[in-house]
Amino acid sequence: MKITVIGAGNMGGAIVRGLVAQNAVAAENITVTAAHASTLDKLKKACGQGLNTTTDNAEAVAGADVIILAVKPWLLLGVLEEIAPRIAFREQVIVSVAAGVSLSQIDSTLQRYSSDRVIFRAIPNTAISVAASTTLLCRGDNATDKEVELVNAVFEPLGTVVELPESRLNAAMAVTSCGIAYVMRFVRATVEGAVELGLSPDQALGLCIDTLAGTSALLGKNGSHPEAEIDKVTTPGGLTIRGLNAMEEAGFSQSVIKGLRASLPSKD
Repeated sequence: MKITVIGAGNMGGAIVRGLVAQNAVAAENITVTAAHASTLDKLKKACGQGLNTTTDNAEAVAGADVIILAVKPWLLLGVLEEIAPRIAFREQVIVSVAAGVSLSQIDSTLQRYSSDRVIFRAIPNTAISVAASTTLLCRGDNATDKEVELVNAVFEPLGTVVELPESRLNAAMAVTSCGIAYVMRFVRATVEGAVELGLSPDQALGLCIDTLAGTSALLGKNGSHPEAEIDKVTTPGGLTIRGLNAMEEAGFSQSVIKGLRASLPSKD
C-alpha cells in the first residue's frame, strides 16, 4: 500500500511517524507534503531517509492508493482544488482528517472532476502519537467494504477504528477528541488534590495513571456498567460515597454533560 499525506503538521506528522514506527507502512511507500522544507526535514530525520517528501501537493498524489488530507479545515477545499486534476478517481481513496468539513462539502468540490469519487472522513485523536488513537471513520456514498478495509489498514495500527454515520460524528468527537482534554483536566485536578493531601506530584500522577488504566480494564474487559463498578467500592457510610456526594454537590456530573454539549459545533 502506498500512502500520500498532504500536510505534515501535528496530525499529519503523527500519522506518518506512527505508521513507520509500527511497521505498518514502509517509509519508502509514504509521500508527505508540507509548505516548508524544514518541516519535512524534521520528519525525515524521525522516519528515515526513505520517506518521500515534497512541497508540491499535486505531484505528491501520483501513485498513491490512499490520499490523506491532513491540512487545516479552512485550507482543505482549496487543497482539494489543487490536487483534484491529478487524482485517479476510483483508483485512489481520499481521506480527510479535517474536523468540520463535511463529506458533502468535499464531494461538491470534487464533482466536476469525476462522477465516481471515493471519499472518507477520519477523525483520530492526539493519542495517535502513541498508537492509541480512537479514530472515527465515516464513508462516502460510493465507498465499498473493500475500500473501508483499505482505510482501516491505515488507522488500525495506530489504535482502534470506529465506523459510524456522519450524523453521529460530532457527538462522538466530543467524547474521543475533546474528551482527551476533559480526562486530562480530571487528572490535573486529582494530582492537585492529592498533593494537598500530602503526596508528591510524581507519586500522585503515577497513581492516577495506574488507576485510569485499571478503570479502563474493568469497563473494557468485564463489559460492566460504570455504576455497577461504583457500587463495589461504595460501602454504606464509607469514604468513597462521601467523596462522590461532595463531587456531585459541586456539580461534577452536570459539568461533564454540559462540557460535552458545549463541544458540539454551533448551529448558527
